[in-house]
Amino acid sequence: MLAAITDRTWLWAAAGCYFSGCALGVLAWRRLGRPAAGATYGLIAIGYALQLAGLTVRGRAVGGCPLGNQLELWQFTAWSATTLYLIVGVAFRHSVLGYFTAALAALLTAVSLAVPGWDAGPRLHVFGNNPWIELHAALAVFSYGVFGLVALTSLMFLLRHRSLKTKDPGGGFALLPSIRDLDQMGVRLLGTATAILTAALAVIGLIFLREPATVSVAKFLATSALWLAYVVLLVLRLRGRLIAQRFAWAGAGLFLAAMLTLSLVNPSRPAPAPAAEARQP
Repeated sequence: MLAAITDRTWLWAAAGCYFSGCALGVLAWRRLGRPAAGATYGLIAIGYALQLAGLTVRGRAVGGCPLGNQLELWQFTAWSATTLYLIVGVAFRHSVLGYFTAALAALLTAVSLAVPGWDAGPRLHVFGNNPWIELHAALAVFSYGVFGLVALTSLMFLLRHRSLKTKDPGGGFALLPSIRDLDQMGVRLLGTATAILTAALAVIGLIFLREPATVSVAKFLATSALWLAYVVLLVLRLRGRLIAQRFAWAGAGLFLAAMLTLSLVNPSRPAPAPAAEARQP
């Protein structure tokens, strides 16, 4: 019976759970003045399991990690962000992060499913049966999910800062973590994500040295540019050159840039025809 359920059905169900977790948190926040931490965490966990089931069905169908088109890239990013939240959410002891994570996962999951053109492209062995390129892609996109959590903590920081500046704790802002806690969370997540993306680039760099023809220079440069931007952001923050609001705005803005680069690193994106072939009648 479960085998008859399509991958998109699993993914839509996951989006529903993520949205429900976010909605439940907001209702509890507004009506009860406190977070519904356990229920929200449970709904996120159920959504995570459903999304994992959908991605597994896709992975079996395509014979590898489901990262072959824009839909799968966004789905994997949402799944990555949720993975890390489920691991570190309790450690950070900030249940409010769950609402924001659920909202991000619901947005990425639902939007990717709602755009028909994103679920197109080659469906089999998009990485050419090369497990190292597949590993590079998985690590890179997973880091994007972690960068998504950096953006969420940045947004929470900006909201908290606004509530303190205006002396208006309304709207549930009083439930947000302290400015110091949010800053520490952002720095730790940024360091983690940058380390993962560094590993992804190291893998593709080794592949380029051995088999340069298998690596797209344009995609490598796009990912490297994003990596460099995040490294600069991390270094400036650790040196105290970019702090508080400026650091938060940069963290949120770079994640938007990261999502834009997904269209550039999409494996199903057709490569331009060589000049010699273009001249042929």
